[in-house]
Amino acid sequence: MLRLNPKYLRVAGIIVAVLLVILLIGGYIAFSKREAILQHEIAKAKAQAKKSYHLDLQIGSAHFTGLTTVTCTDISIVPENRDSLLTIKHFDISIKLWPLLFGNVKLANVDLLNGHLNLTDQKGVKNFDFLFKKKKDSTDTHTKVDLSELSNNLIKQVLYKIPDNLVVNNFLVSFTNDSTQLKVLTQTAKIDNGDLTSTIKINDTLATWHFAGTMHPSDKQIDIKLYADKGKVEIPFIGKRFHATVNFDNLTVKLNNVKHSDGETRIETYCSAHNLLINQPGLAGNDVVVPDGSIAANVFVGKNYVSLDSSSVIHLKKISAHPFIKYTLNPVKIYELKLNTGWLNAQDIFDSFPSGVFESLEGIKLAGKLNYSLNFYLDKSNPDSLKFDSRMDKDAAFRIVSYGKTDLGRLNKPFVYTPYENDKPMKPHIIGPENPEYTPLEEMSPYLRNAVMTAEDPTFYKNHGFVEKAIRQSIVTDIKTHKFKRGGSTISMQLVKNSFLTRKKTLSRKIEEILIVWMLENNNIMTKDRMLEVYFNIIEWGPGIYGISEASHYYFDKAPSELTLGESIFLASIVPRPKTGLYAFLPDGSLRPGMERYFNSLGRMMMGKGFAQADSSSYGFYTVSLKASLRRRVAPVDSASANRILNAPTDDDVDSAMPIIEEPEPVKKPTFFQRLFGKKDTTEQKTEQKLKDEEERRINAIDPTGKTNKQIRQEKRAIKDDIKAKKQALKDQGLL
Repeated sequence: MLRLNPKYLRVAGIIVAVLLVILLIGGYIAFSKREAILQHEIAKAKAQAKKSYHLDLQIGSAHFTGLTTVTCTDISIVPENRDSLLTIKHFDISIKLWPLLFGNVKLANVDLLNGHLNLTDQKGVKNFDFLFKKKKDSTDTHTKVDLSELSNNLIKQVLYKIPDNLVVNNFLVSFTNDSTQLKVLTQTAKIDNGDLTSTIKINDTLATWHFAGTMHPSDKQIDIKLYADKGKVEIPFIGKRFHATVNFDNLTVKLNNVKHSDGETRIETYCSAHNLLINQPGLAGNDVVVPDGSIAANVFVGKNYVSLDSSSVIHLKKISAHPFIKYTLNPVKIYELKLNTGWLNAQDIFDSFPSGVFESLEGIKLAGKLNYSLNFYLDKSNPDSLKFDSRMDKDAAFRIVSYGKTDLGRLNKPFVYTPYENDKPMKPHIIGPENPEYTPLEEMSPYLRNAVMTAEDPTFYKNHGFVEKAIRQSIVTDIKTHKFKRGGSTISMQLVKNSFLTRKKTLSRKIEEILIVWMLENNNIMTKDRMLEVYFNIIEWGPGIYGISEASHYYFDKAPSELTLGESIFLASIVPRPKTGLYAFLPDGSLRPGMERYFNSLGRMMMGKGFAQADSSSYGFYTVSLKASLRRRVAPVDSASANRILNAPTDDDVDSAMPIIEEPEPVKKPTFFQRLFGKKDTTEQKTEQKLKDEEERRINAIDPTGKTNKQIRQEKRAIKDDIKAKKQALKDQGLL
């Protein structure tokens, strides 16, 4: 057995003793000077707050009351020329000594009594705007940040600031702006050896909330639940800010672990909600309720990326799925999304959708299994390389046992179709032989059928309701132009939207539209010919003009079977924007020159498919003539305004509704006194008032759903420019 030399033991003992003496001396000096050090640091903090943030920091008294405990009273923070931000009557804080020796400030105990955090935002003046001011740093070298290190350090600092023991009594957080006031009063909050309890009052007597659970920040474990004394937890302020209602019975949030190794930080979390209710116009027309939903999210943060790992699990009632989401920041931005549900019972999938999402599919009964997969990959520097693959597969046993609220097969027989305008029902139409305006497919001009299919859905007879290439191209175009443009919608999708669903533009309606199209196309509910026939007989072709028979008589006083190539191309051009049809014409009934390019483009596409012969005269452009009785309704606008209206951005859900101004009444000659005093006659006044009323009506009719403030301003500007053009045109004609 090896024995240590006693000499070495003596030397080691002397070294330890010397170090211990030095530590004791340093500790004594630090202990004896700690009050001076504390006051020096407070003065330094005051000066820094004043210099960097223009804050007046005041502390009535501050002194040590224990080895590592500091007691402060009468704390206040007031931003320069702003309302008071923070006041605290009494504040005790102690830190752990051992981590402090290694440079880490970790809280041990916090005791806070009678505090008020007052946030104000009135008449554009915030008392907390200093938080958003960037600090000037001349040494900034634009070094790329390691997200893994940053996230690990940030989480560590947050966890270190959660004390092992906490006592809070009467701490008020209030927010006031020009129209809203929110008060959150923490009557009591306590952490005792990791056990959290609290009582929080919302807006005095509106609600009482409780946070309860366990907090073990040293072990990187947190498990807390939020619930209310009575009823649901209603998230305040979100209603006015996002036009939404959000509430739930209880919400559970967990932090299970945080690991940092091999240049990656892994954060294991869990969140669940019981009876979560969301009402937001852009999401659905009704309350959307999730009885039980949860996500076990494993977030991986690398040097230059953030991802939701595929080991994460989303659970919704009867089904579970493993999503993968990754966002890479540099050297180029890359977005990735993958999802594969695996084979699941079809009925379980539909039963697991939150209530309020479906209208037509509510109550549907299915047999068999389905498997959904999604693969999305976008390199922002090269949008054309986009990868997009979305598909739902069925097994051999899949079938529809019974329809739900709506019979998806009802379009196979005569039915009543009620169109909607601005959520108001219009005159019902019988879609069937009983209606003299109904036109069977074989009685429509081949030019018409082929022109509309070429423009709207060239592969209609080959696809199964979706064209991934078109959807992919639409996404790429949206990314390049930073706008949402029309694209990717097939005739089947348009038919479903018009026949089964409301016209409200919501996310849930879009999901239901996709599922109904899949049902129709993949379960032989309707033939392609029947789909096309119904489509032509129900879509809108002009203001209040529904069905191809009405349209062909309205514009050309012809039966659908008599339509020429040029007339068919014109009708195809207005399908996306049916209310703008008359803007394509000049007052003499001929088409505006700006339309010729469209005729040549669509004509050549039809020629390539064998639907038309090569035509050097622009595929019937010069032969199209609006019927004489309708020409007086053509709006007197210049070509630039007309082209802007005809080519206005649109999408699958919203038509650019541009009402046609009615023909002015005959001009009356002004009287002697009107000429003498310059008074306008009543006809001119009525015309101007009509224009003003039209401008106001069109601006009020703008749908803000899903649009930015900039897009809304652009729409308003376009409407005002159009009214100006109409005024000028009327002046040029001597009518104003």
